[in-house]
Amino acid sequence: MESESKRKKESPNTAELAVTASFPDEVLEIVLSLLTSHRDRSSVSLVCKDWYHAERWSRTQVFIGNCYSVSPEILTRRFPNIRSVTLKGKPRFSDFNLVPPNWGADIHAWLVAFAAKYPFLEELRLKRMAVSDESLEFLASNFPNFKLLSLLSCDGFSTDGLAAIATHCKNLTELDIQENGIEDSSGSWLSCFPESFTSLEVLNFANLTSEVNTDALERLVSRCKSLKVLKVNKSISLEQLQRLLFRAPQLEELGTGSFLQDLTARPYADLESAFNNCKNIHTLSGLWEAVPLYLPALYNSCANLTFLNLSYTALQSGEFAKLVVHCPRLRRLWVLDTVEDKGLEAVGSNCPLLEELRVFPADPFDEEIIHGVTEEGFVAVSFGCRRLHYVLYFCWQMTNAAVATIVQNCPNFTHFRLCIMTPGLPDYLTNEPMDEAFGAVVKTCSKLQRLSVSGLLTDLTFEYIGKYAKNLETLSVAFAGRSDRGMQCVLEGCPKLRKLEIRDCPFGNEALLSGLEKYESMRSLWMSACNVTMNACRRLAKQMPRLNVEVMKEDGSDDSQADKVYIYRTVAGPRRDAPPSVLTL
Repeated sequence: MESESKRKKESPNTAELAVTASFPDEVLEIVLSLLTSHRDRSSVSLVCKDWYHAERWSRTQVFIGNCYSVSPEILTRRFPNIRSVTLKGKPRFSDFNLVPPNWGADIHAWLVAFAAKYPFLEELRLKRMAVSDESLEFLASNFPNFKLLSLLSCDGFSTDGLAAIATHCKNLTELDIQENGIEDSSGSWLSCFPESFTSLEVLNFANLTSEVNTDALERLVSRCKSLKVLKVNKSISLEQLQRLLFRAPQLEELGTGSFLQDLTARPYADLESAFNNCKNIHTLSGLWEAVPLYLPALYNSCANLTFLNLSYTALQSGEFAKLVVHCPRLRRLWVLDTVEDKGLEAVGSNCPLLEELRVFPADPFDEEIIHGVTEEGFVAVSFGCRRLHYVLYFCWQMTNAAVATIVQNCPNFTHFRLCIMTPGLPDYLTNEPMDEAFGAVVKTCSKLQRLSVSGLLTDLTFEYIGKYAKNLETLSVAFAGRSDRGMQCVLEGCPKLRKLEIRDCPFGNEALLSGLEKYESMRSLWMSACNVTMNACRRLAKQMPRLNVEVMKEDGSDDSQADKVYIYRTVAGPRRDAPPSVLTL
């Protein structure tokens, strides 16, 4: 009775911790290994010391959203058994050439540390990192169990580095090279895979430019019976593609080559037969320079498509509509604005399961463009695709009423990225600011995590965001706002904000310094072409020593102004590899 009385007096937390402490370490590690979210695992590690250590030893995967937020030494000391690393480097605005070419984010020091502490590393996914041929050769030579390499928007390497990976990584299952700044000297690297090599499951070289050794590619595809993803570049002809498809009927994702050259009746029939033979394809991309004559060869294969990526294919509305009518199960669609509103109306009529839509500009610099999409196409999609929750939409005009209708039809948006191509453009029908459009988004879409705003916006937009966007994690702003109050509203009102990207806005020192209590809980802040001074940046750096405050100066700029400011939290301190153009305060 006495012991029972004591148990009743114990608080629930104490009792729970006692039970937890009684778990054998092996059991706890097995339980924690079932958690796949890096955020969940990070939260678990904070419960108690036992959970911290169990999570430390059981973790095999790590995601690092900023390569300067931690050092390789800290990472390897914290987690001794990592097999898979995802690492991001430069700020996203490096895609717009706003970051100096030699800014940093070199992968080599990480690889040296991994070779010493993680010799059994199997997977490496890099985004916006500097990768040299020397680093790829080092990677290929020092990790005998290496299986997966994904390089997205990286630069500094050539096809010689890929040749080293092909030659030495005997267990490679995935090689995914996309949108990189690569020196593409030749396609001979494909012949470096040994004739005994059979393990490849994913091969993507869609964005390479040189012609490839098609004989070597066909032999490789024939050998790799588990190949599920094949995305080739536009040097691959339709006849070559047909031969590849017959060798790999098990493909699930296909990136085609060029659809431009002429085919005789027999090769066309063979191509159609090859597509029909691949009954498991659910993702289709590529179709460079597609000729409408050959698109019907795809029709029978479209019935099971869930992802159609035509972001490199300037299809006109009529031919696109004929294609999309065969895609009733589509969930993701990427297109160029050449499909126009008529093409998007076809999407609304034929793709009721659509969840993600991205519409890119075919020519973002031509304001006299005769094609493009407007609010009408977007509204049509929203009426027919009520599951839509992710959109990236480049257009030349928009109205407040249209956006209100769109979010009313699709209230579950998690990502809403609207880019009106002409900066500062108002509602073209009423000539009013676009404040109410984005007010409708944040009021209606309670699950919103990412938002990009554009058009003529006053501080009212940011008041709406601060008041209603309680789950917002990433906000991108350009050419918007009237005063510091706008940025202050966001920093004061969005409790889950992690990334804030601002360019060409009137926000200044007061706005920057209003985030002193916010920045340590965020991943990063980017500000460029705003009204921020060097003194304000120095004050921020002094008051927040655990932040790295970096200023990128342009030649001939005012010494008192901070042209581009990048602020991020770090446990590693100021980085040691910043170029002269980057001042770390």
